[in-house]
Amino acid sequence: MSAKKPPYETPTEHTGLKIKTPKEKAAGTPGVVAALGHATKYMKTGQALRVAAKLNQKGGIDCPGCAWPDPDDERSSLGEYCENGIKAIAEEAQKKTIGADFFAQHSVEELSTWSDFQLGKAGRLAEPLVLAEGATHYKPISWDDAFKMLADDLKGLSSPDEAVFYTSGRTSNEAAFMYQLFVRSFGTNNLPDCSNMCHESSGYGLGKTIGIGKGTVTLDDLHQSDLIIVMGQNPGTNHPRMLSSLEKCKENGGRIITVNPLQEAGLVNFVNPQRVGKMLSGGTPLTDLYLPVAVNGDVALLKAIMLRLWHQDREGDGSILDWDFITNNTSGIEALVDDLRQQDFTTLADASGVARASILEAVEMIRKANSMIICWAMGITQHENGVANVQEIVNLLLMKGAIGKPGSGACPVRGHSNVQGNRTVGIWEAPKPAFLDSLAEQFGINPPREHGYATVPAIQAMHDNKVKVFFALGGNFLSAAPDTAYTAAGLENCALTAHVSTKLNRSHLVTGKRALILPCRGRTEQDLQAEGEQFVTVENSMGIVHRSKGILPPASTHLLSEPDIIGRLAAAVLGPDQPVNWQQWVGNYDHVRDAIAKTIPAFADYNEKVRDNDGGFYLTNGAREGRFPTPDGKAHFTVNAVPKLQLAEGEYTLMTIRSHDQYNTTIYGLNDRYRGIKNERRVVFINPEDLKARGWKARQQVDIINEHGGQKRVAEAFLLVPYDIPRGCLGAYFPEANTLVPIDSYAKHSLTPASKRIVVRLEAK
Repeated sequence: MSAKKPPYETPTEHTGLKIKTPKEKAAGTPGVVAALGHATKYMKTGQALRVAAKLNQKGGIDCPGCAWPDPDDERSSLGEYCENGIKAIAEEAQKKTIGADFFAQHSVEELSTWSDFQLGKAGRLAEPLVLAEGATHYKPISWDDAFKMLADDLKGLSSPDEAVFYTSGRTSNEAAFMYQLFVRSFGTNNLPDCSNMCHESSGYGLGKTIGIGKGTVTLDDLHQSDLIIVMGQNPGTNHPRMLSSLEKCKENGGRIITVNPLQEAGLVNFVNPQRVGKMLSGGTPLTDLYLPVAVNGDVALLKAIMLRLWHQDREGDGSILDWDFITNNTSGIEALVDDLRQQDFTTLADASGVARASILEAVEMIRKANSMIICWAMGITQHENGVANVQEIVNLLLMKGAIGKPGSGACPVRGHSNVQGNRTVGIWEAPKPAFLDSLAEQFGINPPREHGYATVPAIQAMHDNKVKVFFALGGNFLSAAPDTAYTAAGLENCALTAHVSTKLNRSHLVTGKRALILPCRGRTEQDLQAEGEQFVTVENSMGIVHRSKGILPPASTHLLSEPDIIGRLAAAVLGPDQPVNWQQWVGNYDHVRDAIAKTIPAFADYNEKVRDNDGGFYLTNGAREGRFPTPDGKAHFTVNAVPKLQLAEGEYTLMTIRSHDQYNTTIYGLNDRYRGIKNERRVVFINPEDLKARGWKARQQVDIINEHGGQKRVAEAFLLVPYDIPRGCLGAYFPEANTLVPIDSYAKHSLTPASKRIVVRLEAK
């Protein structure tokens, strides 16, 4: 008799919502108290102090949270971390472990009724586990038997393309390079990763316009910029150490414009907990101008700004736009100007949701700025027109000549701590021919040339029974992916699903016919291999590659490092047809870095450079220096249509967001301190006037319904919270609201799920 299939959604029970006034200041004493509370509750005190002292320090541990860069010069001796960084290590370095006894006591069906918070806090996974076909409980399995099961299934496929190999952005450069080499030696490019679901729109949009899919600025650029525009981003929760850079910009005379449907506390005022004077004085006001854009009103807003700048330049002496830069370094300005001539400022302003007077104030600030940086995150990329959003940002920067000079440039702020490094060393379903040529030359393999599945196509392929084995190197795929029911059905169609993980998550509970959990060491733990203690490397949001070395004893003697897991898997699957000596590579990661250096020119002398400078080294970035590696050597203006955003009667536009007690799908707690939410996650933020128009009240329970493509998707039992959000717009936390994101609603070109614009209606319970 087969086991009952577990539900794929988070439990709908409420946990006791309390609504308070949203905060207008971030960090400060409350941030310190929250960080200490998590560290002392979930970690051994001595270990918490040791890790905190090494976190983000030169030669120390790279935070397993966000990818915000560390200072090139001296690091703070008080601690180079933020509140959510401490939450991240408290989550990883938990003092509890779970293994055979825990899983004997708790069935998969029972665990599926737990909240994501309960699952994550159950403890560190202590040994490899298997869920046999028809079984109700996970049971221990030896590493050798686990690798044999994987090898038998993979070698038994009719085609390598019947397997999908997913990657989380926390994976190190060394593990990621080994992984892609194994997968391509096996014979497929099915290498979807978390970038497909977040900044893929940035990579595509930047690559097509300035020739490199990365940001072009450094921390020093942020500190000295005349003007920083922060779009679709909440640094106070998602990259809190960015607030220190914004603080330095303000102290150096810079100004900040914030563009976002919600006015987030972190961009209103930052109380730096490492500066006594700031703590006593009440902090630093950051935002000079807040533009409350409607959800997905960004293209209209940017066009309105550019239209006014162009008019002012034409009516004046031609000094507002940087015509020397435009003439010598760009192409396509004529088409852009032709498009702007056809636009109407009032129509664009109305479409953006921002008052005309505020847009004109922004234009004036941009006009006066000699240097300008635009930063952005998921609020820009996760739309059907996500690539167009990025390209409009580039258009504005190019008009001002604001790329390739100090204090200026594009700054996509990455999420996971090494998602950018993963792509740099080859985790990509659409690899460039030059990279594959280099793999073939260095390792004597014949890597496949046909592009593989990105995340959305991979889910569709699983759903269509085209994939038999799903392997995830980190992450919580089910909860991160769109259209939760559809994704769950795809995973359940697989013969085998396997996850390399540190902690229990919902992806372990919605599985193929058989499932494996392969527990690995975390970033904070020592990595002792045959040739001694090892370190790994990562790349941050600004293209700096640096070391990370754990200091804690592994949570269990049964844990393997990610490189060790990959090396053993590769040896088991590929057999005698080996491109490398995997055992040697696992014994000393220097061999992996030497191989990366031979394969990717930017990593020349990798081992030497990463050791010579404890702070790391910068990868080459032509656009940062004013050189554009496009086919014609120029940056490209583009023409992008204003999205049509009409809603029918009773419809709203919903965006998924994080709470302050959360990082991606990891739930640290049940509070969203800055937004005034306590002890609840199933909430939906709504404008008070919209609430009043429906005759509803705060805390009223509703179902959120999406009917895209004629299919009804329902997120049940959400509580209404009145909030200062544009009319017609809603916000709700993911992963709870991911079930509403249609599998076929994604960005053109990048295939990034449109999680930031979901057309929904609300139905009172």
